[in-house]
Amino acid sequence: MLLLAEGPLSGYEIIKEARQRSNGAWRPSPGSVYPMLQQLEDEDLVQHAQTGGGRRRPYELTEAGHTYVAENAAELTPPWESAAAEYADSTADYTELNSLAAQLSAAAAQVAQAGTPEQLERAKRLLAETRRGLYRILAEEEPDDGEDEEKAR
Repeated sequence: MLLLAEGPLSGYEIIKEARQRSNGAWRPSPGSVYPMLQQLEDEDLVQHAQTGGGRRRPYELTEAGHTYVAENAAELTPPWESAAAEYADSTADYTELNSLAAQLSAAAAQVAQAGTPEQLERAKRLLAETRRGLYRILAEEEPDDGEDEEKAR
């Protein structure tokens, strides 16, 4: 309804605009948009616009739809904003982890090239424990004692 408050749009244009406003994070499907438009039409909140035509007939808010949007503006949060924020947060986290993993890989390569056999063995154990520690995080398990964490240091 928030998009239609800005002007008439077809279902396809609603999908496209939501995707664009969320920076690609939210992609409503036709299977969710068109039934919602039908429901809003049944509730006399939207109607097919008198202007436009062709295959993609635009929808517009009715007078009741404009009233609903005006009266409920505080509660009507644009869904594309939260989707874009979540996407940005997850992308930033992934980028940071990826950078740290690349740094770890570079350090491991240096040990492999210049390390003594003892240093290589210690590095292998450390990398193996680090990998297990990452999986423990996903499994939400804590080490039985501080011994594993001490080995990782």
